[in-house]
Amino acid sequence: MSDNARIVARGKVLIAEPLMGDPNFDRTVVFLTDHNPEGSVGFILNRLIDLSLNDIVLDFPNFETAIAEGGPVQQDNLFFLHTKGDLLPGSEEIITGVYWGGDFNILKELISLELITAKDIRFFLGYSGWSAGQLEAEIDQKAWQIAPAHSEIIFNVVPEKIWPKVLASLGGDYPLWQNTPLDPNLN
Repeated sequence: MSDNARIVARGKVLIAEPLMGDPNFDRTVVFLTDHNPEGSVGFILNRLIDLSLNDIVLDFPNFETAIAEGGPVQQDNLFFLHTKGDLLPGSEEIITGVYWGGDFNILKELISLELITAKDIRFFLGYSGWSAGQLEAEIDQKAWQIAPAHSEIIFNVVPEKIWPKVLASLGGDYPLWQNTPLDPNLN
């Protein structure tokens, strides 16, 4: 992978180093939706929680989909990534075919009309956030690897397979990270 592919930027994924020591991000893949001089925002793609949309939003249409823990910040707020930016006003395209947010009332209507299905959208409680310079410092400390993001990883890979799939895409010794014990002191 070229050095340019490893530059932290919006639309990249962060792959947690297996021994980073932060339980909020242990073995996670985070999709960055914003990165600027003031800080960074992203969503953990591979950590599901045991809640339904109707547990979170009272007047939401019946819609069977998994909910992910987006990160440790604002865990009482619901966020979403989707593929339907052409239908959902207020959406922001992050990478080709992957949109963040949009008009929530129209989203509910589109789901009721079955114009958005579970394969088109991912929901997250909370987000991952870094203040100015914080993420770069963590990258310098080798807590994260950076890779390009693809809509396939976000929408077509089951969450528990995302971390190993992204590690495999990095090549080299990165796929070996999967063999790192959860607690190296027990090794």
